[in-house]
Amino acid sequence: MKKRLLFLISILFTAATFAQQVTKVTDPVEWINPLMGTQSKYDLSNGNTYPAIAVPWGMNFWTPQTGKMGDGWQYTYDAYKINGFKQTHQPSPWMNDYGQFAIMPFTGKIKVSQNQRQSWFSHKAEIAKPYYYSVYLADHDVTTEIAPTERSAQFRFTYPKTDSSFIVIDAFDRGSYIKVIPGEKKIVGYSSKYARGPLKNFKNYFVIYVDKPITLAQVYSDSTLNDGLELTAKHASAVIGFKTTKGEKVHLRVASSFISIEQAEISLNREIGNDNFDFTKQKAKTVWNKTLSRLAVEGGSVEQVKTFYSCLYRMLFFPNKMYEINAKGQIMHWSAQNGEVLPGYKFAGTGFWDTFRALYPFLNLVYPSINKEMQQGLINDYKEGGWLPEWSSPGYANVMVGNNSASVVSEAYLKGGRGYDIGTLYQALLHGANNDGPAATGRDGVDYYNSLGYVPYDVKINENAARTLEYAYDDFAIYKLGKALGRPASETEIYRKRSMNYKNLFDPQTGLMRGKNKDGKFQSPFNPFKWGDAFTEGNSWHYTWSVFHDVQGLINLMGGKEKFVTKLDSIWTLPPIFDDSYYGEVIHEIREMQIAGMGQYAHGNQPIQHMTYLYNYAGQPWKTQLHVRDVMNKMYHSAPDGYCGDEDNGQTSAWYVFSAMGFYPVTPASDQYVLGAPLFKKITLTLENGKVVTINAANNSAQNRFVKALTVNGRPYTHNWLSHAALQQGQTLNFNMSAVPNKVRGNNAADAPYSLSNEK
Repeated sequence: MKKRLLFLISILFTAATFAQQVTKVTDPVEWINPLMGTQSKYDLSNGNTYPAIAVPWGMNFWTPQTGKMGDGWQYTYDAYKINGFKQTHQPSPWMNDYGQFAIMPFTGKIKVSQNQRQSWFSHKAEIAKPYYYSVYLADHDVTTEIAPTERSAQFRFTYPKTDSSFIVIDAFDRGSYIKVIPGEKKIVGYSSKYARGPLKNFKNYFVIYVDKPITLAQVYSDSTLNDGLELTAKHASAVIGFKTTKGEKVHLRVASSFISIEQAEISLNREIGNDNFDFTKQKAKTVWNKTLSRLAVEGGSVEQVKTFYSCLYRMLFFPNKMYEINAKGQIMHWSAQNGEVLPGYKFAGTGFWDTFRALYPFLNLVYPSINKEMQQGLINDYKEGGWLPEWSSPGYANVMVGNNSASVVSEAYLKGGRGYDIGTLYQALLHGANNDGPAATGRDGVDYYNSLGYVPYDVKINENAARTLEYAYDDFAIYKLGKALGRPASETEIYRKRSMNYKNLFDPQTGLMRGKNKDGKFQSPFNPFKWGDAFTEGNSWHYTWSVFHDVQGLINLMGGKEKFVTKLDSIWTLPPIFDDSYYGEVIHEIREMQIAGMGQYAHGNQPIQHMTYLYNYAGQPWKTQLHVRDVMNKMYHSAPDGYCGDEDNGQTSAWYVFSAMGFYPVTPASDQYVLGAPLFKKITLTLENGKVVTINAANNSAQNRFVKALTVNGRPYTHNWLSHAALQQGQTLNFNMSAVPNKVRGNNAADAPYSLSNEK
């Protein structure tokens, strides 16, 4: 009897486990939680995201605003009051926002300021989807709904019965303009507020139509009522009012432009016209499903599917479109570089220090046509400002290190991007590699780097070792692009040699990368657990692996594969100790490493994210399979605290999505992806060229995380990498998964992924 009972329990457990598996996703947008990552704050990031109500790569996003005007944490999950619904272009709270204004419905007495007009809300009465947002504002008895387009949006406010229903339009406090035109049921204006500048001729113009006669109209400077219906002030706002019946729905059609009010009107008519709210909502949903369906997952848990598509949602925002389409159908943009209105594409809102690693590789694989537009936008950045950006928000932002535009430009062309002026972009790379530009463009310390082979520690250039390591990889990217373009060997050889500069910072005594003084001696005393200083938001244990293009060269420096693997293993076994003296406080990136329970592994920040894949270069791919699955399981889930650090413009999400597919772009400016192990039983990737990549792992499970064998198009495959060019032809990858590691597969030297040292 006991055996029969145990057998029945086993069957029921197996059935329950099977029932939890998602067999097919037909409506991927409904699996997304836009609140993933929103339970964050200054000293601990679980993503530092906000619910972006928008379409993929749209020029404008909308978000409920819980933070005060100018606060980068514009929406946080733990807040309980909303003070407006804000048009935003914010890439991260650390960069803050630009081109923002807010709309807020309210009832009762007229309330203009954020503190006065705010209302209690509950997540129980909140619906957040990429294409639709709804929330009940308890203090006003009003429900707000939003549906987006690329440059426009529709609002639907459901009011109670009252003769005191209002809407405030807040153009914010850096110089703004507003005008109410009751006869046309229209409000126009602009906001000049931005966080990163200077920006010449910057205005975000807006036009708003309401479908109900305006019976009250007022304009305010701060909270002071002004005469008339038009105002230019430091902080201009407007209030419109009317009577409403119980359950009456009042609609707003809203659009904005960086060019003019007239252009905002053109975008409104083109994108919304006479469409009703529900049609706009459905249209946005259709766009999302079409974009998301390029990746179809099967055979994962409900939570894994939610996390996968929530990460994919974050990857489809940045950089966002800054270009507009005029009345003649021509593509135009306001230039953040010179303040002029010019023809052509423009994008903004990304930091290459983050996104060169996996976000841009993902675009090149799955959405190359949008990246072609982005490359054309980079050409305009260079022509209009003289430099390629390293952080655009929306112009040149003076943050982070490296010259990683070299990777973004080179990779796009090397992976098949065509139809744009690559010659100009190549010249932009040479210019950036040999000059120190404004606002983090070019290379800080370039003269030292080109003459000594590194940026010295003792010449008052901060984060010098990080700069050196990233410049070396960027030189590799330039070398590869130059070769592909048929540039003379005398030119490309310069960058190939400089790409080996990482060797100048390797300290054989510690087996780690270390700052070096101008006289050639290593910086001393050396604490490998010290964050910042010679490194960027990390320590030597994190940055030692930043040799993306020549892992074999790093293996050689460390004394061979065994010592290399031992060093990799140390990351997981060392205690999470740290020295925060460079910052004078425990920055959130440090705290996130400390509490993760994964030793010195700091997945919440970008420098170490590729490190889990490096075991493949040393013949132990099973350790990559082990650790990658651990990171996916522990560091990601679809809840408001679902990330383990800053999400950062799609990069941390791209790590998850690539890893779930079973491979990762350790060296973006190469043809290869390094293998891990897939998360789902099946993923179908439909490429833009119509070819299909099918990734099967039928016996995949929480226990079966190791790759026993792999076939590609039916043939046994032992390499620890996949070819981008081969994937573009369509492939079927069949993974045979196992609960025990296969310690023989993939350990031959010929199976190792690309390294420059092995290039013939």
